[in-house]
Amino acid sequence: MLDYLVIGLGLAGISFCEQLEQYGKSYRVISDHSQTSSSVAGGIYHPVVLKRFSLVWEAEKQLRVALPYYTALERKLGIPLNYKTPILRRFESVDEQNQWDEARNNPSLQSMLAPRNPTHQNKHLYAPYGYGELMGMGRIDTNSLLKSYANYLHQKGRLLKATLDHKRLHIAPDSFTYGSLKARHLVFTTGFGLKENPWFNYLPLTGNKGEYLIIRSPDLQEQHIIKGSIFCIPMGGNLYRIGATYDREDKTPHPTTRAKTELQLKLGEFLTCGYTIEDQVAGIRPTVADHQLLAGTHPEIARMYLLNGLGSRGVMMAPFAAKFLYEHIAFDRLIPPEINLARFEGKWRKIRG
Repeated sequence: MLDYLVIGLGLAGISFCEQLEQYGKSYRVISDHSQTSSSVAGGIYHPVVLKRFSLVWEAEKQLRVALPYYTALERKLGIPLNYKTPILRRFESVDEQNQWDEARNNPSLQSMLAPRNPTHQNKHLYAPYGYGELMGMGRIDTNSLLKSYANYLHQKGRLLKATLDHKRLHIAPDSFTYGSLKARHLVFTTGFGLKENPWFNYLPLTGNKGEYLIIRSPDLQEQHIIKGSIFCIPMGGNLYRIGATYDREDKTPHPTTRAKTELQLKLGEFLTCGYTIEDQVAGIRPTVADHQLLAGTHPEIARMYLLNGLGSRGVMMAPFAAKFLYEHIAFDRLIPPEINLARFEGKWRKIRG
């Protein structure tokens, strides 16, 4: 019998698998790669909510877990993942300059927000009010991570590339059986696919669609990540990732003309040189009604667990939350109430009558 059966292999699934490997647990993963939000994500990690100049929940603790985690994955997979690219916040008004200066007086933000940067010059970027630099930030190459980790699991014989048929999952008091696989614990990390899960679909996973353009611009020659109304993320080879959109209505996984037009209009606000569109990608972010993630145990089924709702900050939150969930299972560690899915047990009771 396996120790764990993990369903889904996005950022959450990989993070939980790494916990299992750290503790020498046996496991298998079932994934059909149908949920693309991790693979199309910008991968930027920064702990500051730039609209309000406030810290993300447990931001410093998340970074203390995440950065060594990605360094270890780089060694394990033999590929670069963490690109410590500076992030420049493009100011759109004097008010935004003043907000930045005020935020720097906050002791919790001083190590992350540098003094305003009037010296950065790129003639192809329109920024009359200058920039502020976020320090110690960067991006994770999520696409390379997902592909390399799936290949790693395949070589180890731990990955079943298939769509889980919920009706074929047999639940016993002491185990879960799916075909020839039998495990003591079952963990769902399926992103927006949670909506099709008969055991957890009571949870208020709303989801929002994000789309990016991949552009080529030989003249731009920008090494910083630029953050305005959208991100401009250098990817090397004169390629840049532009985005993303936030659409709470459209839950289809396909790129749209509407998003393409929106991104081009916003890009035109600050990019003054030519470019060509090389690609457009889309994915549904697994977001929750209260803007926190979901981690914990099913309210009735013992040893059935969930890790989901990472939203747009998955690269920071996934390693942190996976550690909490594993230690909750293995060592009875309490999951913080802010992220514990037990906060929605009232919804479960109402459905169950």
